[in-house]
Amino acid sequence: MFHVVQYQPLRLITQNGLSSMCLKLMLSRPAALAQIWKSWFSSYSLVGNKNIILMGPPGAGKTTIGRIVGQKLDCPIIDIDDDVLETTWNMSVSEKLQDVGNEQFLEEEGKALLKFSASGSVISLTGSNPMHAAGMQHVKKNGIVVYLDVPTTVIMSRLKSMKVDRIVGQSPGISLKDILQFRKQFYKRWYDIRVLCGGDIAAEVVAEKVLDAVKRYQNSELETFISTRSSRSGRSVEKDSHKYFSDVVTEGLAPDGGLFVPEGGLPKFTAGEWQSLIEATYIERAQVILERCIHPSDIPASKLAEIIGTAYGENFTCSKIAPVRHLAGNQFLLELFHGPTASFKDFALQMVPHIFAYCIPRSCNYLVLVATSGDTGSAVLDGFSRLHDTDKQRIAVMNFFPEDGVSPIQKSQMIGCQKENAWSVGVKSDFDFCQTAIKQIFTNSDYTGFLTVEYGTALAAANSINWARLLPQIVYHASAYLDLVHQDIIPFGSPVDVCIPTGNFGNILAALYAKMMGIPIRKCICASNENNVLTDFIRTGVYDLRGRKLIPTFSPAVDILKSSNLERYLHLITDEDGQMVAQLYNQLENQGHFQLQKDLLEKLQQDLVAGWCSEEDCLAAIHSVYSTTGYILDTHTAVAKVVADRLQDRTCPIIISSTAHYSKFAPAILRALRIAEINQNPLSQLHLLSSYSPLPPVHWGLLETLKKKGNEDHQICAADMSMLMSHIETLIQNHFMKVF
Repeated sequence: MFHVVQYQPLRLITQNGLSSMCLKLMLSRPAALAQIWKSWFSSYSLVGNKNIILMGPPGAGKTTIGRIVGQKLDCPIIDIDDDVLETTWNMSVSEKLQDVGNEQFLEEEGKALLKFSASGSVISLTGSNPMHAAGMQHVKKNGIVVYLDVPTTVIMSRLKSMKVDRIVGQSPGISLKDILQFRKQFYKRWYDIRVLCGGDIAAEVVAEKVLDAVKRYQNSELETFISTRSSRSGRSVEKDSHKYFSDVVTEGLAPDGGLFVPEGGLPKFTAGEWQSLIEATYIERAQVILERCIHPSDIPASKLAEIIGTAYGENFTCSKIAPVRHLAGNQFLLELFHGPTASFKDFALQMVPHIFAYCIPRSCNYLVLVATSGDTGSAVLDGFSRLHDTDKQRIAVMNFFPEDGVSPIQKSQMIGCQKENAWSVGVKSDFDFCQTAIKQIFTNSDYTGFLTVEYGTALAAANSINWARLLPQIVYHASAYLDLVHQDIIPFGSPVDVCIPTGNFGNILAALYAKMMGIPIRKCICASNENNVLTDFIRTGVYDLRGRKLIPTFSPAVDILKSSNLERYLHLITDEDGQMVAQLYNQLENQGHFQLQKDLLEKLQQDLVAGWCSEEDCLAAIHSVYSTTGYILDTHTAVAKVVADRLQDRTCPIIISSTAHYSKFAPAILRALRIAEINQNPLSQLHLLSSYSPLPPVHWGLLETLKKKGNEDHQICAADMSMLMSHIETLIQNHFMKVF
């Protein structure tokens, strides 16, 4: 057996140990990783007797980078090709391949790996090692696998310069590019950490990135979350109550009424790292971005890949998931309505339920509470109804929506999406009441404590106040920019503007986060309808709800006066001054208004501009675009189109977020298209629209939902907190108290 012992202790990368409380909290994370992480954190060294295992395609630079990393750590360096295979076989790898052929070579290579043992070393695998499952399982037991992710085009170029035209596993008639793509599935199966490697990046730089990635993997205690209302002095006192990603997913709202944000900020990507994703699919981009935002101790890469693959699979009608379509001039549409419930909410809510189910402890039931102004409700209900049956038994969702404040089709959709663990309740009030009521329920410790003790049930939030809701939205804003580069509309580095119909500020906040992470977004244009409190705020710095009443419009998803996620942005521009944020929101709650200081307003206006659109202009825009292009905008996208026309300076492309499919707002669309006779039946309205052969076609998911029987059955509740709490308790009794 080939065996290497550790010659000397690996150098420390980090100087900080873990407190016993941190360790205790770490062990409360998903059970699958608990024991692994216990052993990892028991030592203060980089990996103790563990190996750092470099994996990647041929031409990725594993051998060179392994030598540099080993030298930096002053530890043994092992190249599987040179030090194991050729020593074992007493012949070169190429001679062995020629001697036994592809299939037998992989088997012989795997057997050699099974006999290999090492500790405290840096190991460079061959490009084909990951294709032998037993061999990889063996070597992975005592190491952390680092995937050197190099774009296929770069690998092809490198192999050409090395005069390599054939690799292991490549049969006659199969191109080198095809076999490299085929191998990716094996690399993705085994890695713990991914390191993005662009085309011109030096080996020394990649080695530093490997060490940084291992340091991050080892030090999850650095990736904690704080409340937007926590004071700096209070944070040092609260060090024993760290919140991690899995905690904020399950808790939703911070105990002090603030929203959770990452204490260390968001990860930054270099220009080269972004450019390495230009050729990637949407799912591949999502995997890379989210791996950097979610620590593997909360969700390991393999599980995250499974969740993303499930979220963006056959339930999306477009294989590109979030395609970018040219509209006219320098305007482009980011189509965010190809998910099962026809709105941008699907991007988060096809994923969050699976994240939630993975992160929560198995010892408790969870009831997810949602307030919606339209699109969130059906997206949440659909997403949680797709959980595995065992998860449905311990996770239920209750959706509150304004009974008379959503479109008829939206209401039919929310009711039609009800399942055994997912229910809708119409509230005789507006969205702001629903959202405020849920926040008050979460901060009512007597009530939440009663539910936990009496029913073993904890409450959770799936609204955009939940941090996990924002992350998938960052992905599609980044992906839209990369698509424009891929389509040769712009070179990487050229700026774009984005225009987003905005109500609760979550979608536009995600665009701002994408900008912070390195996407060259110049201005974020906030588009409001006649409920234009955000427009006034961005222009003046005064957030004033005094005397304002919510106006029902054709774009109900942005019929919002209290924009929850604005709090996260204010926390950002105040340099994380939680005390100031708390004062602003206390003033808003008690006096109905607040005003930003001049310097903060100037900082805000560097990122944001704003405008609003009347009902008449909204319908006129729908008619105009259809008349000139044959394309139908939904009412929210039309609001953004009107504002974009007014505010863009035409010096760069502008990406307009098309946040919903027009099918959800058929009466307004038919009115905009000046179709006189409108049947009141939603299904008939969609069939009428379909008869015009529009672009895009009528949404199939909506048609299927509306065809279901019993769409009129749902509960209705008065605008009274005690009534909402009564409905919650009844659902818990009916769902969680049953014997399955």
